[in-house]
Amino acid sequence: MGERGGIFAGEDPFAIARAWLSEAEASEPNDPNAIALATVDADGLPNVRMVLLKAIDADGRGDGGFVFYTNLESAKGREIAATGRAAFVLHWKSLRRQIRVRGTVTPAGVAEADAYFAARSLQSRLGAWASRQSRPLESRMALMAEVARAAARFGASPPRPPFWGGLRIRPAEIEFWADGAFRLHDRFCWRRAAETGQWHVERLNP
Repeated sequence: MGERGGIFAGEDPFAIARAWLSEAEASEPNDPNAIALATVDADGLPNVRMVLLKAIDADGRGDGGFVFYTNLESAKGREIAATGRAAFVLHWKSLRRQIRVRGTVTPAGVAEADAYFAARSLQSRLGAWASRQSRPLESRMALMAEVARAAARFGASPPRPPFWGGLRIRPAEIEFWADGAFRLHDRFCWRRAAETGQWHVERLNP
């Protein structure tokens, strides 16, 4: 495994990722859970945008995924629906570390999505109803009018829209990277065999 220890130690990559994120929460000034999410469109042209990672989950076998929430009719939602795949990077300047993930995408559970949506602020819930995410918008005023219509319709208890939900990236590959002197960085890549689900870890050149 290439002398894996210290911040790279452990047999569950999800646990390592959670530990790194926990450290970042104490040092990053804004949004330590921000990920650059990559998808591809129908022509194979990549798309990247920032979203917020909301959960890193795993069961007793180290199986699990990385969960974020979005309008499922947005560009990223449509592209993921078409390919079933996505990738992202978490980068923390304060820690000089990053995590790269590639894998398949499945919907989060209905109860899981309902619970997270209910925990959002009222204005965010109304905004989810008002925004036709990624579609052309006539003006800011038109958007705010849609928010007002949603408020009139739902009051203080807007339910989760049917077009809004969670997506779980189940990684085939997770890479942990830490800055090293003279650009001699430390990189460990975890790859999961499709047949067995077992992880294989190897050190990579910087």
